[in-house]
Amino acid sequence: MITLLITSSFAGCFGDTLDGEEERGVSGGLALACLQDDKFEKMEIHFLHEPGYAPIAMDLVKTRLQEVCDKPDGIKIVSEEIDFKIDSTWSSDDVRDARWKHGGDAMGSDTLHWYLLFPAGKYEDDSVLGVAVDASTIAIFKDSVDEAEGLFGRPSSEEVERAVSVHEVGHLLGLVNLVYTSPIDHEDSGHPGHSNNDNSVMYWAIESNNVGNFITGSLPDEFDDDDKSDLQGMASGSIKCNRQLWS
Repeated sequence: MITLLITSSFAGCFGDTLDGEEERGVSGGLALACLQDDKFEKMEIHFLHEPGYAPIAMDLVKTRLQEVCDKPDGIKIVSEEIDFKIDSTWSSDDVRDARWKHGGDAMGSDTLHWYLLFPAGKYEDDSVLGVAVDASTIAIFKDSVDEAEGLFGRPSSEEVERAVSVHEVGHLLGLVNLVYTSPIDHEDSGHPGHSNNDNSVMYWAIESNNVGNFITGSLPDEFDDDDKSDLQGMASGSIKCNRQLWS
């Protein structure tokens, strides 16, 4: 059990809707492509980072995806240093433009490709630590993550980064109720797309600077049983998914 001291307002971690939604999809639009192996038997997670902003949660993200996604030929980490040419304020469009400039098609081969950007600077709402902007793209803002470190280093910026990274990947998987309707009542009514369980990495406070106000217990970096039940149902077909780029 964790205790959260609320000192700032909630901010969401979803980018604005894009004009090319049909082509690039919404967060969760490639959930089935990851959860199932019908078309994509392998996957690459691309970590594109500014010099000096190397991510620390690459292995953890891979592990969390391996726990829920059916990829018999494996999941591979690809890390690349990129000068994004932006070191101040990022919009959702900036994140999408950078990803599609420096990355390839999410489904251009027999391999599924997801992209995690770690740029210098902050999101336009500087209380947001991470954002999911389409079906294959998220960004983690390490400058904001560092500032979200809690009192006396609890939680540490490293813990925050790990939790936020898995949280945003959870949105690419469609959590919570982004592209499906769960038979379990675990979505926070005041924060759509997020869990009401503070022991889930999908808890609503994880992606904002509220996360630094966890004052007791451990910061979650795992999907809880309800999250996993949703993902299993989506993968098996017992839970219907919508807005999928491929299914």
